[in-house]
Amino acid sequence: MTTPTIKQVRAYTVRGGGADYHDQTDGHWIDDHIATPMARYPEYRSSRRSFGINVLGTLVVEIEASDGTVGFGVTTAGEIGAFIVERHLARFLEGRKVTDIEKMWDQMYHATLFYGRKGIVLNTISGVDLALWDLLGKVRQEPVFHLLGGAVRDELVFYATGARPDLAQKMGFIGGKMPLLHGPAEGEEGLRANLARLARMRDAVGPDFWLMYDCWMSLDVHYATRLAQAAREFGLKWIEECLPPDDYWGYAKLRRDVPPGMLVSTGEHEATRWGFRMLLEMECCDLIQPDVGWCGGITELIKISAMADAHNVMVVPHGSSVYSYHFVVTRHNSPFAEFLMMAPQADEVVPMFTPLLLDEPVPHNGRMKVPETPGFGVRLNPDCTLVRPYDH
Repeated sequence: MTTPTIKQVRAYTVRGGGADYHDQTDGHWIDDHIATPMARYPEYRSSRRSFGINVLGTLVVEIEASDGTVGFGVTTAGEIGAFIVERHLARFLEGRKVTDIEKMWDQMYHATLFYGRKGIVLNTISGVDLALWDLLGKVRQEPVFHLLGGAVRDELVFYATGARPDLAQKMGFIGGKMPLLHGPAEGEEGLRANLARLARMRDAVGPDFWLMYDCWMSLDVHYATRLAQAAREFGLKWIEECLPPDDYWGYAKLRRDVPPGMLVSTGEHEATRWGFRMLLEMECCDLIQPDVGWCGGITELIKISAMADAHNVMVVPHGSSVYSYHFVVTRHNSPFAEFLMMAPQADEVVPMFTPLLLDEPVPHNGRMKVPETPGFGVRLNPDCTLVRPYDH
């Protein structure tokens, strides 16, 4: 059997919104007074959209093979990412065998070193990489997790990220991660409010249900340490992404100073094996949470995970729905998965990428068996309008 080659690469943005979890309606828990790096400025404290978290938008990368098979990947890189794909990265893909993923990734990364390495360029490379794995799975008529070595467990178990861990408990999740609402600029009153909220939730869920705080890069070492120490009595399982991503030294100090048994987690906004090498070798955390749509895709996550395993650090990818599920189910050091509650009040389980993706699986009673559908097992919704702003 002749291996198909890549015929064409296409990059789209999504018109009309609603397909990017950074672009939510007013009143959605995701955008309702969450502590952020910009919360030091009162005018940008009440909403993440106010300082522009939603400006990038969604990037959809389609890759068509010579036999007509089409794979696609989704990430947040928008029109900037579409430009990078069409005007730069396509040359390293078109004409190549669909199996040459490692070489294509290596060339995309090294060709963009002079303006890339992290951020939007790695988001874009990640989207291309996800499309390549989706394409290979469809060509071989196998789900991506088969290509990664197969499942090591029968089903995934999930914790839920959202504003209502008490409701997540009733839905069968193993834990609930809340967004921290108040950062250092809100002083002692804000700190007391953060602890009071944690205390109320602990009372609601009882002693055994996991509770975590997602701090989204908003704290400094002093505040994070005080928060962690005070949260000990409420059984906080881990404290997540407290500091700016580049403050490896701060994370190392925080990990030394949190109460015994409390985990430090980070990595959502880190990228590539080199960034995670810093986190691991400097002993910054107990758990890393790379986003497969931002860290370099599946190809890079394989390397990141192996390195973390050698350091006895768990890998629990940030959100990302099917793109994470197919990876987590194949790795022993990824014992559970995150489910991002997309319902505005975090009171029901809905697919993360609605309305953009069809056939997206969701957990039931906090558990899910990864479908055996070829590729990542999802389809683009034809009712969503895709726009191709650049055509190389």
